[in-house]
Amino acid sequence: MADVLYLDTAAVLRALLETGTSPELERRIGSARALVTSRLSHVEAARAFLRLRAEAAVSEECLADAQRAVDALWARCETWELTASVCDAAATVAPHAPLRTLDALHLATYVLARRRLPGLELVTTDDRLENAARAI
Repeated sequence: MADVLYLDTAAVLRALLETGTSPELERRIGSARALVTSRLSHVEAARAFLRLRAEAAVSEECLADAQRAVDALWARCETWELTASVCDAAATVAPHAPLRTLDALHLATYVLARRRLPGLELVTTDDRLENAARAI
């Protein structure tokens, strides 16, 4: 099993907001030697917390605990910025896959990071993103 992982936002939120529902995912993230993510993940996670607070669907105590867990995870991650190279790659990556824009940005970041970090493995809970990554 790879010990250098690229985390998309869906995987992070599943592992940290739904603790105990995905033990294998949680174990892989917890035991990874190195973690990589996109700046996009930071933004998407922050927006998810804002939505949850606005909906009052989760207690503030639970949200505060989850936010601390996410912040601790970001501290472990090498964060790749949304550069012109990433955006250019996202415009053409996996042209036959039905990817949404944000997923294309994650996939492009993963592809570029994998060139620098051989063995980097994508960790996602999004089927479209996973299928697109397998096809390239």
